[in-house]
Amino acid sequence: MKYKLICMDIDGTLLNDNKELLPQVKQSLLDVAKRGVHIALASGRMPAGVDNIEKELGIQCIKICNAGTYTILDNECIAAEYLSLSVMENIYKEFAEKNNIPLWIFKEQEWFVTGVDKYVEREISIIHHQPQIVKMEDIIKEWTDEKIHPNKLLIASNPEMIQKIYKQIKQKMDIDIACSSPTFIEIFSKGVSKGTALQNVCNKLNIDIKDSIAFGDQELDISMIEAAGVGIAMGNAIQELKEKADFITKTNNEAGIAYALEYYFKE
Repeated sequence: MKYKLICMDIDGTLLNDNKELLPQVKQSLLDVAKRGVHIALASGRMPAGVDNIEKELGIQCIKICNAGTYTILDNECIAAEYLSLSVMENIYKEFAEKNNIPLWIFKEQEWFVTGVDKYVEREISIIHHQPQIVKMEDIIKEWTDEKIHPNKLLIASNPEMIQKIYKQIKQKMDIDIACSSPTFIEIFSKGVSKGTALQNVCNKLNIDIKDSIAFGDQELDISMIEAAGVGIAMGNAIQELKEKADFITKTNNEAGIAYALEYYFKE
């Protein structure tokens, strides 16, 4: 089979635990890109946080951002999904405000937060982008008047609190959520995922999704692993994802992407 698209998560997959792009991983992607294979970055990160990685790779990439809700191809948005303002308000009041946790709000290229804590500060240091600090009542009024909606929401806290809130949201609300790390819950519209975003990209490029390879490590990546022709779990992936993968590669600290690409693209 001639693979035509490589799609990969960023944190915990493409990057090692120190948020570094290992030289052998970069070279392996450059090598397959030279063969005409499309490279897609699929992340919970906002576009600014994905742009930095694209620049470091030195490859023009398809960018599946905001947990699959905002996709960019050739510098143009080709697909976007949105949450209702009522869901945003409910998530804030029931799960963020009650637990004294800032709510992260992502709208296309923009990032808003209802407060700043150590998790917000860490994200700023990683993606080198400052969020706008907002009051929920103000943004609800403004966006209602202007008919604006968020792509996704995020709650960040310690793993114990994240598991507690995760179960509560699952019980009370009819929306889709997934953990992108032990400290992050990603919240988006029903039926939206990295997997549906991958299918949209394949449709746009006129590629059979069976000719794609996807890499991931967390719950947020499962839909993409299942949708791709070949789903690859990193050695550091959660067990649920490993069980659904076609192949388990080395960890993100051991250049797992390079190891798998050498296997699948050997002459």
